[in-house]
Amino acid sequence: MKRYSFKGGVHPPQNKNTAGLPVVDMPLPEKVYIPLSMHIGAPCEPLVKVGDSVFKGQIIGDVKSGLGAPVHATVSGKVEAIKVSTNAAGQNTGYIVIQNDFEERLSPDITPSDKAPEEYTIDDVVSAVRKAGIAGMGGATFPTYAKLQSAYGKIKYLIVNCAECEPYITVNHRLMLEHPERIVNGLMLLMKVFGLSRGYIAVEDNKLDAAEALESAIEDPDLIDVCVMETKYPQGDERQIIYALTGRELTSGHLPFEVKCLVLNAETVAAIYNAVIYGMPLIERYVTVDGDCVAEPKNLNVRLGTPISELIDYCGGLTSEPHKIICGGPMMGIAQWDINAPVIKGTSSVIVFSKNKRKRFSFNPSCIHCGRCVGHCPMHLMPNYLYAFAKDGQLDRCVEFDIMGCVECGSCSYDCPADVPIVQTIRAAKGKINEEQRARKAALNKTFVVPEKEDESKKEGRRVEH
Repeated sequence: MKRYSFKGGVHPPQNKNTAGLPVVDMPLPEKVYIPLSMHIGAPCEPLVKVGDSVFKGQIIGDVKSGLGAPVHATVSGKVEAIKVSTNAAGQNTGYIVIQNDFEERLSPDITPSDKAPEEYTIDDVVSAVRKAGIAGMGGATFPTYAKLQSAYGKIKYLIVNCAECEPYITVNHRLMLEHPERIVNGLMLLMKVFGLSRGYIAVEDNKLDAAEALESAIEDPDLIDVCVMETKYPQGDERQIIYALTGRELTSGHLPFEVKCLVLNAETVAAIYNAVIYGMPLIERYVTVDGDCVAEPKNLNVRLGTPISELIDYCGGLTSEPHKIICGGPMMGIAQWDINAPVIKGTSSVIVFSKNKRKRFSFNPSCIHCGRCVGHCPMHLMPNYLYAFAKDGQLDRCVEFDIMGCVECGSCSYDCPADVPIVQTIRAAKGKINEEQRARKAALNKTFVVPEKEDESKKEGRRVEH
């Protein structure tokens, strides 16, 4: 069997400890903490107030204009508070706190569709997906409705990303094994509205049982190809999947539809199907809980807004003092400073590490010019130069060497024998470049402000006075 792959990448230990553990429904929490920003784009504005009674699945926050996605009550109950707190990225974010009444009263706005699958249009799907608040569940959290809109009429390849290349995470694997029909049906629905005769599902070769489950769920094998990928990190990055399957290279600053491709995460596709067919908004997701500190690692089905501390407690608590708590994978996930941070739309895992798992640390690391980072970079950049320029504050040189093309996968830092914090330094430099670009744009807009047209009545008044 052919194994699809890409150039570069690394092979970290897989540690798929929970691959054989079925998904368990997490008990409902006493309270949920719903962030008003769980997506790329503008944060939502609250549509409820303190003291309001809410239904499960009710829209409680939405974006008035621009890119964004609504948020929903994930339990029924009463709004206890609306507050602002700091998230893991250091940004102030609004939260709606709901006291659970455990009655599971479903919003009357949620109704199954009465259309046959072949009757759906792209407008139907986009509207349902936006109303459901679906954002990329692989971690990127880009509003899915906007992704579908931008790709309509421009794609030839529709690819479901089931690679799940990050160590430890197994939620996509379990979804493929336990509910392959959700992925297949979601893909078939999207193929029909996009007018495509063929779809593709990308699965790494460490999940051959999942590939078999998907193939068994496909009624017509001529319509969907299950493509087996070489197990390698970051195989799950959409740029690498596109190159591996189509040979088309997605360069910096370009979007997948520009090379006639659309890539969607497995859970996202399943959520799209639930939203379009059953009217269900995104109020829960699968989460892997693992790490050497966790007593009983599990795969859980969790309501959004549940504190991660409750997930850890449900998995038997901690066996040793934690050094780091990560939401997402160990390669690209975000370290949490608050153990009570809530599960959001992009939380695929909660991983708790002790000091035994921490990376070696040097106070003054120095590049030894071995070139490993260059060989591993899946974007064909020169991380050694980018690090040197970024460390020295030469941002113009960073831009010249295409620093914005870095996907921050961490392959360079992972295999650096000198323990140089390459990706962290690059990420900081990208932040400074973005700040400078925003400042220049604001200054430009201020310089070229068009003066308001003077009121004609005022002109007349002045003429009279003179």
